[in-house]
Amino acid sequence: MDITEKVAYLKGLMDGLDIDKSTKEGKVLIAIADILDEMALSVSDLESGMAMVTNQMDMMDEDLIEIQEDLYDGDACSCGCGDEDDLFEGELYEVTCPKCGDTICVDEDMLDDGEIDCPNCGEPLEFDLDGELDGFDRGETEDE
Repeated sequence: MDITEKVAYLKGLMDGLDIDKSTKEGKVLIAIADILDEMALSVSDLESGMAMVTNQMDMMDEDLIEIQEDLYDGDACSCGCGDEDDLFEGELYEVTCPKCGDTICVDEDMLDDGEIDCPNCGEPLEFDLDGELDGFDRGETEDE
Protein backbone atom coordinates (compact mmCIF):
# COMPACT_ATOMS: atom_id res chain seq x y z
CA MET A 1 0.00 0.00 0.00
CA ASP A 2 1.29 3.46 -0.86
CA ILE A 3 0.74 6.50 1.33
CA THR A 4 -2.42 7.69 -0.44
CA GLU A 5 -4.01 4.27 0.04
CA LYS A 6 -3.08 4.28 3.73
CA VAL A 7 -4.64 7.71 4.25
CA ALA A 8 -7.79 6.58 2.42
CA TYR A 9 -7.93 3.52 4.71
CA LEU A 10 -7.53 5.76 7.77
CA LYS A 11 -10.34 8.04 6.58
CA GLY A 12 -12.54 4.96 6.07
CA LEU A 13 -11.83 3.85 9.64
CA MET A 14 -12.74 7.33 10.88
CA ASP A 15 -16.01 7.24 8.93
CA GLY A 16 -16.78 3.89 10.55
CA LEU A 17 -16.34 5.44 13.99
CA ASP A 18 -19.13 7.93 13.32
CA ILE A 19 -17.07 10.79 14.70
CA ASP A 20 -19.24 13.73 15.67
CA LYS A 21 -18.05 16.63 13.51
CA SER A 22 -19.66 19.19 15.81
CA THR A 23 -17.41 18.44 18.80
CA LYS A 24 -13.98 19.95 19.27
CA GLU A 25 -12.31 16.55 19.16
CA GLY A 26 -14.22 15.56 16.03
CA LYS A 27 -13.22 18.77 14.23
CA VAL A 28 -9.56 18.16 15.11
CA LEU A 29 -9.61 14.55 13.92
CA ILE A 30 -11.32 15.48 10.63
CA ALA A 31 -8.82 18.32 10.07
CA ILE A 32 -5.90 15.96 10.74
CA ALA A 33 -7.28 13.44 8.25
CA ASP A 34 -7.73 16.16 5.60
CA ILE A 35 -4.16 17.41 6.14
CA LEU A 36 -2.82 13.84 5.88
CA ASP A 37 -4.75 13.41 2.62
CA GLU A 38 -3.23 16.59 1.14
CA MET A 39 0.25 15.59 2.30
CA ALA A 40 -0.14 12.13 0.79
CA LEU A 41 -1.12 13.65 -2.57
CA SER A 42 1.88 16.01 -2.43
CA VAL A 43 4.25 13.16 -1.62
CA SER A 44 2.77 11.10 -4.44
CA ASP A 45 3.30 13.98 -6.89
CA LEU A 46 6.90 14.39 -5.68
CA GLU A 47 7.58 10.66 -6.08
CA SER A 48 6.26 10.60 -9.65
CA GLY A 49 8.24 13.77 -10.50
CA MET A 50 11.37 12.26 -9.00
CA ALA A 51 10.88 9.07 -11.01
CA MET A 52 10.57 11.16 -14.19
CA VAL A 53 13.75 13.12 -13.38
CA THR A 54 15.61 9.89 -12.58
CA ASN A 55 14.59 8.39 -15.93
CA GLN A 56 15.72 11.53 -17.75
CA MET A 57 19.07 11.50 -15.91
CA ASP A 58 19.59 7.85 -16.82
CA MET A 59 18.93 8.62 -20.49
CA MET A 60 21.32 11.60 -20.36
CA ASP A 61 23.97 9.43 -18.70
CA GLU A 62 23.66 6.84 -21.47
CA ASP A 63 23.92 9.59 -24.10
CA LEU A 64 26.99 11.04 -22.39
CA ILE A 65 28.66 7.64 -22.33
CA GLU A 66 28.04 7.29 -26.08
CA ILE A 67 29.47 10.78 -26.71
CA GLN A 68 32.56 10.01 -24.63
CA GLU A 69 33.11 6.74 -26.46
CA ASP A 70 32.78 8.51 -29.82
CA LEU A 71 34.99 11.40 -28.75
CA TYR A 72 37.75 9.31 -27.19
CA ASP A 73 37.34 6.22 -29.39
CA GLY A 74 36.52 4.24 -26.26
CA ASP A 75 39.99 4.72 -24.72
CA ALA A 76 40.78 7.79 -22.65
CA CYS A 77 44.06 8.03 -20.78
CA SER A 78 43.92 8.50 -17.02
CA CYS A 79 44.54 12.23 -17.17
CA GLY A 80 41.59 12.88 -19.47
CA CYS A 81 43.49 14.17 -22.50
CA GLY A 82 42.29 11.50 -24.93
CA ASP A 83 43.80 8.35 -26.35
CA GLU A 84 47.50 8.77 -25.74
CA ASP A 85 48.55 6.25 -28.41
CA ASP A 86 46.82 8.14 -31.21
CA LEU A 87 47.47 11.72 -30.08
CA PHE A 88 51.11 11.66 -29.02
CA GLU A 89 54.29 9.89 -29.89
CA GLY A 90 56.38 9.00 -26.86
CA GLU A 91 55.49 9.19 -23.21
CA LEU A 92 52.98 11.45 -21.50
CA TYR A 93 53.48 13.15 -18.17
CA GLU A 94 50.80 14.46 -15.85
CA VAL A 95 51.37 18.01 -14.64
CA THR A 96 49.29 19.74 -11.95
CA CYS A 97 48.83 23.49 -12.29
CA PRO A 98 49.85 25.19 -9.03
CA LYS A 99 47.24 27.92 -9.50
CA CYS A 100 44.02 26.02 -10.33
CA GLY A 101 44.99 22.42 -9.46
CA ASP A 102 43.96 21.13 -12.91
CA THR A 103 45.89 18.08 -14.08
CA ILE A 104 47.00 18.17 -17.71
CA CYS A 105 49.02 15.79 -19.87
CA VAL A 106 52.17 16.91 -21.63
CA ASP A 107 54.49 15.03 -23.95
CA GLU A 108 58.25 15.32 -24.26
CA ASP A 109 58.02 17.93 -27.02
CA MET A 110 56.00 20.18 -24.72
CA LEU A 111 58.53 19.66 -21.94
CA ASP A 112 61.39 20.46 -24.31
CA ASP A 113 59.67 23.74 -25.28
CA GLY A 114 60.10 24.73 -21.63
CA GLU A 115 56.76 26.46 -21.10
CA ILE A 116 53.04 26.08 -21.80
CA ASP A 117 49.96 27.88 -20.55
CA CYS A 118 47.48 25.98 -18.39
CA PRO A 119 44.43 25.32 -20.60
CA ASN A 120 42.13 25.83 -17.61
CA CYS A 121 43.34 29.11 -16.08
CA GLY A 122 46.05 30.38 -18.48
CA GLU A 123 48.81 30.27 -15.84
CA PRO A 124 52.24 29.88 -17.51
CA LEU A 125 53.82 26.55 -16.55
CA GLU A 126 57.59 26.46 -16.93
CA PHE A 127 59.69 23.30 -17.21
CA ASP A 128 63.40 23.35 -16.39
CA LEU A 129 64.91 20.23 -17.93
CA ASP A 130 68.57 20.98 -17.13
CA GLY A 131 69.84 18.08 -15.04
CA GLU A 132 67.07 16.51 -13.02
CA LEU A 133 63.43 16.84 -13.91
CA ASP A 134 61.85 18.79 -11.08
CA GLY A 135 58.63 16.99 -10.28
CA PHE A 136 58.66 14.84 -13.46
CA ASP A 137 59.41 11.17 -13.74
CA ARG A 138 60.64 9.89 -17.08
CA GLY A 139 60.82 6.36 -15.77
CA GLU A 140 64.33 6.80 -14.41
CA THR A 141 65.30 6.09 -10.84
CA GLU A 142 67.97 7.76 -8.77
CA ASP A 143 70.21 4.69 -9.11
CA GLU A 144 70.47 5.03 -12.93
